[in-house]
Amino acid sequence: MKNELKLTFPALFDESVKNYGQANFLSFVDEKPLTFDEVNSEIEKLKSLLSKHGIKKGDKLAILSVNMPNWGISYLAITFLGAVVVPILPDFHESEIENILKHSGAKGIFVSDKLRGKIEHLDCKGLSLCIRIEDFSVFKTDTELPDALVPDNSLIAEDDMATIIYTSGTTGKSKGVMLSHKNICSNAIASQKLQNISVGDRMLSILPMSHVLENTLGFILPMIGGGCTYYLPQAPTPSVLLPAMEKIRPTIMLSVPLIIEKIFKLRVRPKLTKSPVLRTMYKISFIRKLLHRAAGKKLMKSFGGELKFFGIGGAKLDSTVEQFLIDAKFPYAIGYGLTETSPLLAGANPGDGSLQSTGPPIDGVEIKINEPDSKSGEGEIWARGPNVMMGYYNDPEITAEVLTEDGWFKTGDLGSFDNKGYLYIKGRLKNMIVGSSGENIYPEEIESVINNFRFVIESVVVQQKGKLVALVHFNREELETRYQHLREEITEHIENQIEELRSELHDYVNARVNKFSQLKTVVVHAEPFEKTATQKIKRFVYA
Repeated sequence: MKNELKLTFPALFDESVKNYGQANFLSFVDEKPLTFDEVNSEIEKLKSLLSKHGIKKGDKLAILSVNMPNWGISYLAITFLGAVVVPILPDFHESEIENILKHSGAKGIFVSDKLRGKIEHLDCKGLSLCIRIEDFSVFKTDTELPDALVPDNSLIAEDDMATIIYTSGTTGKSKGVMLSHKNICSNAIASQKLQNISVGDRMLSILPMSHVLENTLGFILPMIGGGCTYYLPQAPTPSVLLPAMEKIRPTIMLSVPLIIEKIFKLRVRPKLTKSPVLRTMYKISFIRKLLHRAAGKKLMKSFGGELKFFGIGGAKLDSTVEQFLIDAKFPYAIGYGLTETSPLLAGANPGDGSLQSTGPPIDGVEIKINEPDSKSGEGEIWARGPNVMMGYYNDPEITAEVLTEDGWFKTGDLGSFDNKGYLYIKGRLKNMIVGSSGENIYPEEIESVINNFRFVIESVVVQQKGKLVALVHFNREELETRYQHLREEITEHIENQIEELRSELHDYVNARVNKFSQLKTVVVHAEPFEKTATQKIKRFVYA
């Protein structure tokens, strides 16, 4: 990548078309990929369509769609015009969608057939253009300008706003994060230095494109390197994902911790501990490593056998699961970032990581610990660099709360550095619970202990009446499999087993945490917890 290349989407894409024109770029798993040249042609046609309908620089256009090649084509066409993309997460409620469309002042929307019902009854008078994303056919328009001229790409500046991303967050209130062309492009280029992607690389996309992690690293990054991104025609359930991985044999994938944690806890560990003999052997360190290595070979094969980079971000990875990935020699890599930082701030290549660390800051990004504790070195993580957002849309007060005058972004995360310069995340500042004697309690640390207890899938630790309470979701499926021989008595037996596990878990946790992090009680939560797009539990629902 030339240093003098302009950091805008049209500039980077033009360079890719010049270098990789005939290479594959975007595709559904079961279809013939579109080349960079073919995508370029589709973008030009869509730009003409949008200009014909009066879309101009600065206009806001939303995308409400499941992942597909036309999602990326829409994104590029909009930004090539100097207009602003407003990606909307597919699982947002109708009221959230309506609020986003109104708050952003969206003039138009691209919508997929599966989600069209979510906008049919919305009160959005400013929405003058609606386009079916599957074929770019217009199904609603208020204006049409037959002789409109298509603007010149060169008029797009690096500091022009490219997108407003509304975070689902875990606190309940969404904010519109404004990211410029330079914010995202600089982050993609820095990430390319971390993990090179080139012609022949195959990215299998399983996270929503409307999330900045998948958008920057799963779409823009392959674009600048000449890789091809493949999309699933349906949600990434095991029955859809496994055949896709066998067919595509991806070299690159991005994931959130919950996906690999579920694979380990629901598929890998139960097989390694299914008999009393195996459970005894599994407790012996060197035997456990051998079992993990053997399981890792099978896991690699199930991913297609050619995976070289499995990026994990969006939340903290469970330490037991990470140790399994290390023992298994699985090519995982941890990344840390936020929507406000486009997203990546720190990360390491597979093999260069350190247990429970997110790695060092990426190229061009400064990270500091603000007012670190004199003993632990912990404090709020602040970041500065070309990837830090422009601010929150139409919200200067909240913007001023997180952006300092000299460009530092206050992440709201607590962390520290080791002597190698690797960053460790302690937890969210807003999640921290202050104990009765003023102690700092990090619920994520207690949850890490809980989640390593057998049959536990996930948990949330909250404070109720000054006491710590753990809400725990057990793996009923595994219990049913284990006790299926009981037939008619199975339900009653499982309920009794869960009650025993609940009591045992309470003692297990309190024997492993400090005095002020002791649990008052454990409450069984029958259903999975509500989550954000990156599968973080929405804590505000349970606090």
